[in-house]
Amino acid sequence: MRSSLAIPDGQRVYAIGDIHGRDDLFAELIERIRADVAARPVAKITLILLGDLVDRGPQSAEVVERAIGLRREFPDTRLLIGNHEECFLAALTGDVRRLRYFMRIGGEATVESYWNSDASLTEASFEEVAEQLPLMVSRSHVEFLSNGEDFIAIGDYVFVHAGIRPGVPLERQTLTDLRWIRDEFLSDERDHGKMIVHGHTIRDEIDECANRIGIDTGAYKSGVLTAIVLEGAERRYLQTMEVAEAV
Repeated sequence: MRSSLAIPDGQRVYAIGDIHGRDDLFAELIERIRADVAARPVAKITLILLGDLVDRGPQSAEVVERAIGLRREFPDTRLLIGNHEECFLAALTGDVRRLRYFMRIGGEATVESYWNSDASLTEASFEEVAEQLPLMVSRSHVEFLSNGEDFIAIGDYVFVHAGIRPGVPLERQTLTDLRWIRDEFLSDERDHGKMIVHGHTIRDEIDECANRIGIDTGAYKSGVLTAIVLEGAERRYLQTMEVAEAV
């Protein structure tokens, strides 16, 4: 697909939607990206993870470890902090209230992926989990997630986790909106000055509109993980197979 929007010449961007603990799909999509890179002319590769690496799916720890390792192969790998990373990091402070909220929105799967105690997680109290979990998550994982970005602008595109507050300049956007906004952004049809590429809101298919492109295809439950590929004025997509097709 071609449009009047473009990124700088000589650059190719692969932006991956919400992975949510599905390391199997993450690995598959990276293989597709590798094949795509090998099949095309040499370019500066930028790999963007749109946030929500963790929660819901069973392999959050493995997803984070793979994401960290990608910089050895793709040095310009960039992470956006999603609302689930925000809550995960808050839960690692030892605050029981924040841990309870985190586990309520899908974080229990993340806790299970990091839990390495002989004590049963199902029998542990919230207070015990709040005390033990920070000791089980490696410093490299915490630093990687903490050092993520809030938005990334490349050419005519801006990449965010959730969206933007319409009518507010990019540099004045709040973290709450960039990581959590939904209806006010999704329903707004005005030109934002840039094409906004986002995740956060699940759709059965790629949600391509005149002013935004949503690529959260609900990987943790659908089996479909999506990446948008941008090069010059070209726009295309790579996806994993649906679970039903993979059987």
